[in-house]
Amino acid sequence: MIERVAVVGTGLIGASVGLALKANGFGGRVVGWDASAVELQAAVERGAIDEALGSREDVLGCGADVYVLATPVLPILDWMQRLAPVLRSEQLVTDVGSTKGEITALGDRLFNRDGAAGFLPGHPMAGKEMGGAGMAEAELFRGATWLFTGGGGGPIQEEWRGWVARFGAVLREMDPKRHDEVCAWVSHLPQYLSTALAALMEDTFGGDSEGMAAVQAIGGRALRETTRLGASPYSMWRDVAMTNSEQVAKTLHAMEQRLAHLRENLRTPELREEFAKANRFRSKGRS
Repeated sequence: MIERVAVVGTGLIGASVGLALKANGFGGRVVGWDASAVELQAAVERGAIDEALGSREDVLGCGADVYVLATPVLPILDWMQRLAPVLRSEQLVTDVGSTKGEITALGDRLFNRDGAAGFLPGHPMAGKEMGGAGMAEAELFRGATWLFTGGGGGPIQEEWRGWVARFGAVLREMDPKRHDEVCAWVSHLPQYLSTALAALMEDTFGGDSEGMAAVQAIGGRALRETTRLGASPYSMWRDVAMTNSEQVAKTLHAMEQRLAHLRENLRTPELREEFAKANRFRSKGRS
C-alpha cells in the first residue's frame, strides 16, 4: 500500500500531483524536493507537499513507496540512475517526462527485474504555458490523457495507476516510439511554432516602441492564442529537443515545406484547398 510519495520537482506538474493526491483522499505523506528553493517553499505553502527535503541525499534516503520524477527530461534520466541502486523491489519510480524513448529504454535497463524497484514511465498531457508551484491545481489532470509507455506490472504499479484514475485522468497505453512520434506533432511542433512566432515578433517590434504599441493595440485573440506557448520555460523544451530531435526535426521540416507551399500559392486556387483541408481537420476535432 502506498503510504509515502516523494515528488522530485515541485513545479506545476509535481505540485499538482501532490494537490491531486490530497484532494482525492490520499491519507499518507507527500514529501518533495526541488532544485529551486523558491519552488519548494511555494509547494509547501500551497499544501502540495507535507515536508520539504533539504538535499538530493535526503531524496535518496527518504524511503518513499513511490517517487514521482517531475523535472525536465534530462534530470529525470539522472534521477533514475541515482535511485536505481538504493531502492528495493517493493518501491516504484514513475515520471511525467514529455519524451519517452530514452526514459523507457533506461527504465528497462535499471528497473523491473529481480531485486530492482519498479518503473512506470508516464506522461500526463496536461499543463499550462506558465510553470511553477504557484500555478498548480488539484484539478489539472481531470479529463486529460495520462499516457503510460511500459512498466513491469505488479501491485504498486496498479495502485499508482488507480491514483492517476482518481485524479480524473484518462489512462492510455502507448508504445514509447509511437508516443514520441505523435507528441512531436501534437505537442512539440505547436510549442516550437509558437516560440518561433513570438521570437520573430520580438525581433521585429521589440526595439520599436511605437510598433510594439501598435501590435499590442491591434493584436487580438488570434495573436494571443498563437503566441501563448511562447511563455513556456526553456529548460523543459530544451530537453524535449535533445531527446526527441529526429521527430521534432521531421515535423519542423514538414512545416517549413507547408509554409513554402502556402507562400507560393497565395494567388492560386491551392490556397482554397489548404483552407478546406484545415477546416476538415478542425471539424473532426469537434465531433
